[in-house]
Amino acid sequence: MTTTGEDHAEAPPPGAGPWWWGRLRSAVLDVGLGVASALECGAEGVRFARDAGVPVASGVVFGVLAGSVLVLRRRWPIAVVLVSIAVMPAQMGFLMGIVGLYTLAASELPRRIIASLAGMSFVGMLIVAFVWARQGAANGDVTVGDWVVPFASLTTALGMTAPPLLLGLYVGARRRLMESLRERADSLERELQLLAERAEERAEWARNEERTRIAREMHDVVAHRVSLMVVHAAALQAVARKDPEKAVRNAALVGDMGRQALTELREMLGVLRSGGVRAERAQRAVVPLAAVGVAAAAAADRGLSGGGDDGAAEGPCLSELDELIGQSAAAGMVVDLSVEGESRSYAPEVEQTAFRVVQEALTNVHKHAAGAKTHVRLAHRVSEIAMQVENEPPPEVGSASSARLPSGGNGLVGMKERVAALGGVFVSGPTDAGGFRVSAVIPAA
Repeated sequence: MTTTGEDHAEAPPPGAGPWWWGRLRSAVLDVGLGVASALECGAEGVRFARDAGVPVASGVVFGVLAGSVLVLRRRWPIAVVLVSIAVMPAQMGFLMGIVGLYTLAASELPRRIIASLAGMSFVGMLIVAFVWARQGAANGDVTVGDWVVPFASLTTALGMTAPPLLLGLYVGARRRLMESLRERADSLERELQLLAERAEERAEWARNEERTRIAREMHDVVAHRVSLMVVHAAALQAVARKDPEKAVRNAALVGDMGRQALTELREMLGVLRSGGVRAERAQRAVVPLAAVGVAAAAAADRGLSGGGDDGAAEGPCLSELDELIGQSAAAGMVVDLSVEGESRSYAPEVEQTAFRVVQEALTNVHKHAAGAKTHVRLAHRVSEIAMQVENEPPPEVGSASSARLPSGGNGLVGMKERVAALGGVFVSGPTDAGGFRVSAVIPAA
């Protein structure tokens, strides 16, 4: 397809030749055929002038003018065939008749016109050939039976009309087929280019989506533990001299949190790095970013659940909420957990999303409302699971920033994306009492 398109692109455009010719080569060919036909008709005009009793010069001029019409065969093929039929009784224009009939058959004219003119040419040639044969037999030039004259006439007429007609039809059909194939190849090439552009756009969109997903996973998994580390470190600094035992406990908690965070980061980076190594080994094929994102999320979930070497770990689930709330309580947060409805198991992605919403909401309380009492509500309904994390106003104005926790502004966005991906509803905003509320409803199926 590419070769056909290139050949078509390199072909001279229409109008590159003089007048109506598309190419200079075509003009040279037609002029050469016109000169040959003029010479043929001019020579035959001598005999015509003698038989008609007119000056020889007149017959030659008539023959030259009639034969020169062949130059117009590409522009007016019908006219060329009609002129050849008209001069046929004068026993001239045979070359013009053959070439004109071929051009007519190869043109884009309707089939009925081609058939009509071809029939006229055949009948005219049949009559002329019959007259020649009868004249030859009458003059004694040929001594054969009576059946030879019709046979010779029919054979001559078929030989002068059938081959150029069939050849012209074949060439015209082949030309139309090539043009159709060329147009189809160009159309397919344009479609392939369009599909390639769309595929590239979809791939870029998928890469951006997976980058966002990986960033969300790392934020949800690591930010909570790092936030707790900062809170414990601030508490450790405050009680280091007053209560050494509590300072030791806080230091141990900080160490545990740091080790867990490092384990999770190591799991994620290991998956990403191993994906790059596998890509180089597989003839440097690009590993789909979607697979890397899924593997990174799975690794992060394994690290969170404490099963870094156990590939069967499913990640966080609602049964781990008590441990999560206990960690926040150990950091000095007063957390009240209430569960409504009968607890049951859900799909892994539903439980993971519910866990992440509560985890990120608690992290935001540590960041922006340290010391505020927090209420965590979980409701098991018939076809959905609902969760709500609401914190009261912080006891002191400066307590929200005492730990100096940075915020990237991605927590609420990540929670909303997670819930929306499962067809749920996510709402967040300040309360009338001065606190903040995060609510989410996720379909159970």
